[in-house]
Amino acid sequence: MKLSGQLQQFQEEARYNIWFRIFTVFCRVALAASFIPSGIVKIMGERFTALPPNNPLGHYFDALHLTGYYYTFIGITQLCIALLLLIPRTAFLGALAYFPVIINICILTYATRFEGTRIVTLMVLANLYLLCWDYKRLKAILWSASLPKGSLSKKFPFAFAGFVILAIAAVVLGNQFLYEIRPGNSMPECKNQSAGSKNPEGCAIFCDCIYQKGLPLDSCVKQYKQSKIYQKRLR
Repeated sequence: MKLSGQLQQFQEEARYNIWFRIFTVFCRVALAASFIPSGIVKIMGERFTALPPNNPLGHYFDALHLTGYYYTFIGITQLCIALLLLIPRTAFLGALAYFPVIINICILTYATRFEGTRIVTLMVLANLYLLCWDYKRLKAILWSASLPKGSLSKKFPFAFAGFVILAIAAVVLGNQFLYEIRPGNSMPECKNQSAGSKNPEGCAIFCDCIYQKGLPLDSCVKQYKQSKIYQKRLR
C-alpha cells in the first residue's frame, strides 16, 4: 500500500477512535480559548500586551494598536474564528480560517525572538492536526469525497500519544537552544541570561541596546556579536 493510502487509512480509523476525538475537541477548545481574550482586548481598543515599547515585539504591537479600526477588525476576526471552532458543524471552517492567522503570528514571534514562541508553535501543530482530522473535507474542496462510516473504537493510540509528547518536547527544547540570546519580556529578564552566558558583557550590551537605547533587534544582535568577537580576541 502506498504511503498516501496508509495515511488515509490511519486518518479514517482515527476518526472513529474515542481518544482521538477527545484530543480533537481539546485542540478546538484550546485554540478558540487562545483567540477569545486577545480578540476582546482588540475590540475594546486596549493595548494587547504588557511588553515594553523598547521590546522588538512591543514595537510591533504599539504600531498595530495605532492602526485604528484595523486593530478592531483583527479582534472581531479572532472572535469569529474562535466561535467557528467551538461549533462542531463549523469547526473545519474555523480550522481553515485559523491557519493563516496563526502561521503569521508564529513567523512574527520567531522573527522577534519572543519568549512565547513555544506556545505559538504548539498552536500551529494543533491547527495542522485539526486540518488533518478533516482530511476528507479538505480533499472535498477540490473534488467530491464522502466521509467514511464505522463503529466507534476505544483503543488507546499509544504510538500517536507518544508522538504528541515527542513533538511538544522537541518544540520546547528546540526553542531553548534556537537563539544564543533573546530580549526577554523585560530588562531584568533579559539580563538574567548573563548568568549562564559565555559572554556576560555582550549580554549587558545587548539588553541596554534593546531597553535603554531602543534600537532595532538586528542592530542589537550585531552589537552582541561584535562584543563576542572582541572578547575572544582579548582571550
